[in-house]
Amino acid sequence: MDNTARDRKEEGLVALGRHTEIPSTYNPAILETFENRHPQRDYWVEFLCPEFTTLCPITGQPDFAELRIRYIPDQKMVESKSLKLYFFGFRNHGDFHEDVVNIILDDLVKLLEPRYMEVQGIFAPRGGIAIHPFVNYGIPHTRYEELAIRRLASYEN
Repeated sequence: MDNTARDRKEEGLVALGRHTEIPSTYNPAILETFENRHPQRDYWVEFLCPEFTTLCPITGQPDFAELRIRYIPDQKMVESKSLKLYFFGFRNHGDFHEDVVNIILDDLVKLLEPRYMEVQGIFAPRGGIAIHPFVNYGIPHTRYEELAIRRLASYEN
């Protein structure tokens, strides 16, 4: 058994290294985690998704964005292929830009219980207006909550 197969088996990952169907609907249950092998240390993990798409809930027209997700893990980390499949589920899902980033944050915080997380959507202009929502989370009553307050207060796109 090669290292990739062994690691996948040990972690209980389903999608990694296997052919998977592209989801056609929003489904947070598709997200998978693995153990953070460095929980004694704070460090950043960043995901950039430059080709994110979702639908306008009113017109049904596609909305295009770059999503930026940054987090400081605690015990669990999100597996990137499952995150990509999760993002695919938004292609047929209609929500406002602000709702999309909040939904993603809520799903990932529930899944990972990170120390800190932020989600930013850089949506392409429609009708001459670009929308760039930003949302974050830090564990309440800790320095990570203080980090969330500072980053939100100093947010610049």
